[in-house]
Amino acid sequence: MITLLIRKMEQKDLKEVLKIYPEGIDTGMATFQTEVPSERVWDEGHHAALRFVAEEHNRVVGWIAISPVSTRAVYSGVGEVSIHLSNNSKGKGIASKLFKSLIEDSEKQDFWTLQSSIFAINASSIQLHKKMGFRIVGMKEQIAQLHGKWHDTDEQVP
Repeated sequence: MITLLIRKMEQKDLKEVLKIYPEGIDTGMATFQTEVPSERVWDEGHHAALRFVAEEHNRVVGWIAISPVSTRAVYSGVGEVSIHLSNNSKGKGIASKLFKSLIEDSEKQDFWTLQSSIFAINASSIQLHKKMGFRIVGMKEQIAQLHGKWHDTDEQVP
């Protein structure tokens, strides 16, 4: 029997969270990052109260968190969503459960807009976001390069 627990991320989880990160990097369509950030950089870049992990058999298998989109006060309730699952945990509904917890808590933390920038070629992430009530509101063409190739991102909001 698989026991899945979705819970608030704790500081002790950061090492496990960063072990999942390279799997996303390796896909070439989950992040423009080419190296795993340090614990300090990751920690400083994500909202302290809006980060969750999925735990299976006492092991972190996925995470979701919000990063601020701006330091300006008028955008304090706007967050950029990042979600990553270990390769062995995809297709099990874990991402939806993580998203549900994040959305519920973000509303309690006075966030009024969540957004995601998703590689236009990342069909599974686009589908997940649509399932969670997001919609494509635009596309940024050639927004960034990864390994010398320009990529477009779909901009999604609920």
